[in-house]
Amino acid sequence: MKGVVAFLLVLCYLAISVAAWTCTEAPRLNNVQQIDAGLGKVIARDQNYPYFLAGSSWYRLSTIRLKHVSVGPAGIWGVGYNNLVYKYIAGNFQQSSGLSMLQVDAGGDEQVVGVNSAWGAYCLRSASALAYSRPSSLSWTYLSRSMRYFSCSPHNGCWGVDRSYQVYYAQVYPSTCRSTAWRLVSGRSLLMIEAGTDGKVFGVSTAGQVVQRAGISSRYPYGTSWVTIPVCMRMRHVSYDLGKLWVVSRSGFVMQCSH
Repeated sequence: MKGVVAFLLVLCYLAISVAAWTCTEAPRLNNVQQIDAGLGKVIARDQNYPYFLAGSSWYRLSTIRLKHVSVGPAGIWGVGYNNLVYKYIAGNFQQSSGLSMLQVDAGGDEQVVGVNSAWGAYCLRSASALAYSRPSSLSWTYLSRSMRYFSCSPHNGCWGVDRSYQVYYAQVYPSTCRSTAWRLVSGRSLLMIEAGTDGKVFGVSTAGQVVQRAGISSRYPYGTSWVTIPVCMRMRHVSYDLGKLWVVSRSGFVMQCSH
């Protein structure tokens, strides 16, 4: 099995290097399901628990089973298998009460956004996200949009994938959680999308391809086109921070790539 993985890695290195991406095997963590990078930190989860990358080693953050984790300006947040939202505070995940969530993202301008168990897109104001320090109820704002995945950047707004795998873009203001009108960003059907802290946007298509939204600028904050990053394995998750792209295959293998 290790020989097969090594062979696939060689193919991936060659394929991605052609597109000016240089990739290496990330520090190994078995059966990774999801990864998130922000503000120089990288966290991931296997089939049960969250982990933090320090140097070349992964360290378990908690004995609480989480199905989604996120790190960014709002801190480290997660969602448990009970669909309750947790924030990592002083070495422990503190459980909140309130809405049940399927996924959360802490990468915005200190606000937290997420998708609840009824597939609604929600936002937690920056003041509430930063002040949360002990178990209590969180007050989420509904953003009038159905989503399956939702992510924000401090620099160029928020991106979501709806239940039909269509991509949408909007500005969500952190202090109020008010949003602009949602804009359909056509051209690709995605499973998930992540907006990096520097404004770059990557996603995974329904076919397992890694894509980047190109042409993002102050004039076109939603970008102008999609670019496919060639990989030889089907992927399930991607995240980007400080020039590094972290990619998780559907078999739970992690690569780190630089451009």
